[in-house]
Amino acid sequence: MNSDRITLLKKYISEEPDNPFNKYALAMEYYEVQPIKSLGLLRALIADHPDYLPTYFKAAHLLWEEELWDEANEVFTIGIELAEKQNDQKAIFELKSAYQNFQFDRD
Repeated sequence: MNSDRITLLKKYISEEPDNPFNKYALAMEYYEVQPIKSLGLLRALIADHPDYLPTYFKAAHLLWEEELWDEANEVFTIGIELAEKQNDQKAIFELKSAYQNFQFDRD
């Protein structure tokens, strides 16, 4: 976690509140060291920018790690549907592969 980068990202967010990338980048800064904070940011990003596809993979993984099974399942499902709607083949593959692993882990 880089505090200078966090400060800069917060500044960018205040200057461009409708840019989902800056919010996503901030969530990624917290991802490893403060996963709950990152998850809160990712949930807000899904609510505010539901078409921002990169959010779904990371959010679903954090939910899975936190054993929030139902919400992880929902986020994976919505992410896969969005990737298909956007015809993003790489995201479809990545989300479906991760979702399959999630389902195996749950069995």
